[in-house]
Amino acid sequence: MKDNAWTRWPSREALGREGISRPRRMIAWAVRLLVIALLLWSAFSQKHVGIWGALAAASGVVLAGVVSWAFFRTTYEHRLLPSLGLIGVLLGIALAAQATGFKGPALVIWCGCGVAALERLPLGAALPVTSVALASYSASNNDVWLTTAATVGGMALAGYVLRLDAEARGGAQRLLAQERAARAAEAESAALGERARIAREIHDVLAHSLSAQLVHLEAARLLIERGADREQILERVVAARGMARDGLAETRQALSALRGELTPLEDFLTELVSGADGAEVTVTGERRPLPAEASQAVRRVAQEALTNVRKHAHGAKVHLRLDYGPHEVTLDVRDSGGPPGELTGSGGGYGLLGMRERAELLGGSLDAGPDEEGFLVTLKVPV
Repeated sequence: MKDNAWTRWPSREALGREGISRPRRMIAWAVRLLVIALLLWSAFSQKHVGIWGALAAASGVVLAGVVSWAFFRTTYEHRLLPSLGLIGVLLGIALAAQATGFKGPALVIWCGCGVAALERLPLGAALPVTSVALASYSASNNDVWLTTAATVGGMALAGYVLRLDAEARGGAQRLLAQERAARAAEAESAALGERARIAREIHDVLAHSLSAQLVHLEAARLLIERGADREQILERVVAARGMARDGLAETRQALSALRGELTPLEDFLTELVSGADGAEVTVTGERRPLPAEASQAVRRVAQEALTNVRKHAHGAKVHLRLDYGPHEVTLDVRDSGGPPGELTGSGGGYGLLGMRERAELLGGSLDAGPDEEGFLVTLKVPV
């Protein structure tokens, strides 16, 4: 539905006090106190009334102040009929003041009603109220017509300028509120992203560790079923225990990585293959620190690829090549191949599918498949 400028209220942000600077508030209160002081002085300085008449006039000034405050509240709440009723009471107080000889207070109230109506009411209601108020002022003012016309025009212009200023301030307040909400949403999104990152890191570490343990435990089970000697079975159990210990170490390393305490990637890969026979690492390109997410992706893919080699081509030679390109880092894990091992069906853990999803989240890719001799896993991550 199209917004109608004649029936649209000024926003609550415009009618409220939020966003008004402290000096401006002090000036506004000073003006109000000055007006009230002038009205009271005018009430008590009239010579044609006695003390009781002066007190009655002062009571009228107080009543006008209370009604004005109520008018400000009802306009802030966008209640049209109560607002019109209250400003009608103010116009009536001005008329009574004029009738009893208090011309000065009457003129001030009429001018104030004309300005306040333009500033705080919908234009469709403000224009008639302002017209009545300023017409009453013109009829009661004894100045020459040119001065009266200039005063009336100035009052109308002042009311409209105050309205535009309030709307501009209200718009700024709304934009500020939207910016704060956007920042809060961004912070919440970042927190959720960080939680997802932590969950993914811990999941990857545990999946790799448990998958490696499963390899050795499954081997131990097969050896027991075949009646192998105690030393062979114990070797597998000890290897599984070592994997559990390594898994704890990797979990601590992942938590350290989340804190930004990453060990150099080349050192990690060298340490990763140090316990494997026939495994080597080659690093090409200009070495440089990688973002934490990219570095973690390379580490996890290397771990998963080596686990798959142990499971499906035990004893194969493995070559890891890490290439630092100008726009991306590439990891190749190539094995020499071999006959399928007896642990081929022992479970896949997190697997290359999870690694591929991790790479895609970073805008990279992961390819895995048979090579000329064995199996090749290639990870590319933009940096």
